[in-house]
Amino acid sequence: MKVKYWILFVIVCFSLPVSAGTEYRFRVYLKDKGDSGYTVDRPEEYLTEAAINRRSKSGVAITPADLPIAAAYIDSLRALGVSPVVQSKWLSTVVVSSPDSLIGEQINNLSMVDSVKWVWKGENRMTDTTRQDTTILYTSKTPVDNKYGYAYEQIQLLNGIWLHKAGYTGSGMKVAVIDAGFSNVNRLDVFRSLNLKGTFNAVAPDETVFTGDDHGTKVLSCMATNLPGVIVGTAPDAEYWLIKSEDSRSEYLIEEDYWAAAVEYADSVGVDVITSSLGYFHFDQDEMNYHTSFLDGQTAFISRAAQQAAEKGILIFCSAGNEGNNQWGKITFPSDVRDILTVGSVTTDGKKSSFSSTGFTADYRVKPDIVALGTSCTVIDYTGAIRYANGTSFSTPTVAGLGVCLWQAFPGLTNLQIIEIMRTVSSGFARPDAETGYGMPDMEKAYQLATQISSEI
Repeated sequence: MKVKYWILFVIVCFSLPVSAGTEYRFRVYLKDKGDSGYTVDRPEEYLTEAAINRRSKSGVAITPADLPIAAAYIDSLRALGVSPVVQSKWLSTVVVSSPDSLIGEQINNLSMVDSVKWVWKGENRMTDTTRQDTTILYTSKTPVDNKYGYAYEQIQLLNGIWLHKAGYTGSGMKVAVIDAGFSNVNRLDVFRSLNLKGTFNAVAPDETVFTGDDHGTKVLSCMATNLPGVIVGTAPDAEYWLIKSEDSRSEYLIEEDYWAAAVEYADSVGVDVITSSLGYFHFDQDEMNYHTSFLDGQTAFISRAAQQAAEKGILIFCSAGNEGNNQWGKITFPSDVRDILTVGSVTTDGKKSSFSSTGFTADYRVKPDIVALGTSCTVIDYTGAIRYANGTSFSTPTVAGLGVCLWQAFPGLTNLQIIEIMRTVSSGFARPDAETGYGMPDMEKAYQLATQISSEI
């Protein structure tokens, strides 16, 4: 059945109309990665020291998935007149661009190629969406007599303040935030204490992540802010990498390729934790759309990339999606992956937010895993102003930051152990459901359980 599906899609790709000024991008699935000249016993030749150290810390072996794609394969693609755009060494794919909508047939004839899939079309240029704000404030609210300011409730609901008082605020932990853009984060006073280690734009590598979309700005504010009396995030002392993987101009399958490149970059800089508030299921071309039967954690390209990252020892938090009121209703990809923490949204009284996507997965696993406040969540927008926003986009970084702090306290545990602990100490663990999963985690209980598990290792 799968073979027939892929063939049908290739036929659709090859029959695309040719339009002047339009570029087409194709995902090329390779039969193998070829002979790159590298081997798993000499990882220092192709992996960064940070990536090797994180694997060592997590007890994760170097595998053939870590090997680069052979340069000769990339050269063979270029010889057809296409331009490589983005690749995944973990999934053995290369996305190429061409003004010729029929080039896929020639690519498919290469002996190294397994199949070809059309993933994008459009103008091959980025729109300048730079914010031109002249006044950058850190808040439009008056400070309150409370260290956590307007973020107090969203942290207290998870008993996260207890974890901070115990001395764990993310220090020494490496976190990647994968999102649509981080407008003005480099200019806002509210982020003046941000321990920023680097940025990467998977969509346009030569462009900044600090212009355009401010969704990532809001997401980051739930974790990384540290303005007592105004807003304090859940992991204010962690080290951060800000990664843009969303092309906001359109919605095509290539978003998955950008996301895969983002997590591979995060791995390369040795991050411990990834939080991502992006999810996909519906695209600008109907034939690209997913079906709920694909929610098995293994079918969607983006889900396979997320599982690979989890197998590398990275702790991943992913938003469940905001489709609870829509026809789709279900969690989005890649939140169907087994070895990540999928986060839904609740109101202040612990009830599911109406918009929060539901489970179960297609293979009847519990998703979302856990929930946090996502209705009227305190965030910072691109002007530096306090806003109240709704979405699993914001419940996810809130609880992710506390997961960062918990792992800081118990660095000897694995990512999968942290996941199991956070599920176990959640309010609905005894009777998980499709709306709130295992419920809201209690971080004091998480610390106590982690203490017990660590003593038994």
